[in-house]
Amino acid sequence: MVKVLVFINCIILAIGNCGGPLIMRLYFNNGGKRIWFSTFLETAGFPVIFIPLLFSYIARRRSNNVGDDTSFFLIKPRLLIVAVFIGILSGFDNYLYAYGIAYLPVSTAALIIASQLAFIAIFSFFMVKHMFTPFTINAVVLLTVGAAVLGMHTETDKPVHETHKQYITGFLMTVAAAVMYAFILPLVELAYQKARQPMSYTLVLEFQLILCFLASIVSVIGMFIAGDFKALPKEAREFKLGEALFYVVAVFSAIIWQGFFLGAIGLIFCTSSLVSGIMISVLLPITEVLAVIFYHEKFQAEKGLSLALSLWGFVSYFYGEIKSGKDKKRIQQEVESPETEQSSLSSEC
Repeated sequence: MVKVLVFINCIILAIGNCGGPLIMRLYFNNGGKRIWFSTFLETAGFPVIFIPLLFSYIARRRSNNVGDDTSFFLIKPRLLIVAVFIGILSGFDNYLYAYGIAYLPVSTAALIIASQLAFIAIFSFFMVKHMFTPFTINAVVLLTVGAAVLGMHTETDKPVHETHKQYITGFLMTVAAAVMYAFILPLVELAYQKARQPMSYTLVLEFQLILCFLASIVSVIGMFIAGDFKALPKEAREFKLGEALFYVVAVFSAIIWQGFFLGAIGLIFCTSSLVSGIMISVLLPITEVLAVIFYHEKFQAEKGLSLALSLWGFVSYFYGEIKSGKDKKRIQQEVESPETEQSSLSSEC
């Protein structure tokens, strides 16, 4: 069952991770300018989570004895408070990311976001005690250098209609988004570990629902302050693809981004925050190729070098994790072997 959940979450994460930035950039490329509105769309699809929660509730109700009360929600106050806090953090993190996508090509933003694996490794070490290995350190260095290579050549892929200041701000915002999301993922894993109640996939869905609801509230407040509610009707009429497609893009954006967050949170439950970060890095080349195909983005030498360093860092980290897992399994077998032999001799006597 766990393998099935891992597979499903990987598919959902892949669709969200590759499709989310592309459809967000589609909005900005065709006249969209409201960053808080784009932030809102990243989590606005949270009501779809009620569908699996409803099925889970029906299944629990049928399995319970007649007359027993069945609660729709399983989450307890301790985990609820953490979900609220992380949801607020996610709201601001989503704004940083949306700001970056507004002024950066998708391929550049994807390369910067891939560097979050390095930060995830660091935060995981301090927060959930994931140990560093030589392979982890190598991956951190390579991913950091890859992001630095992009930073040293900031003018090469700057869109014509944007100023140097806008591009640099977008670059820094995306870096900040990567760091904050790298902090959020281990924080979610820590919340699961300290929940003081049995964790199930239903509880993970409830956690995600609350998280996205709070992040959406942060976005709505931002939209109100920025005047998005007054500006959106006019923006929809002036959208280059047409008013109807403006709303289609908005709806699909909300659904696709919900898949990304649901897949990431689900993978943390089934595996760890590091595996979730690794999966995002694995999808980097796909996002790069799609950005070049659909938006004809330039793919200069520094992007190629940054991509190569990022992939090298990922392979190094992934190999280290496999090797570490095999070493732990071998040590466990060596410890269990003498105990088995001793119990065998005792039974013979």
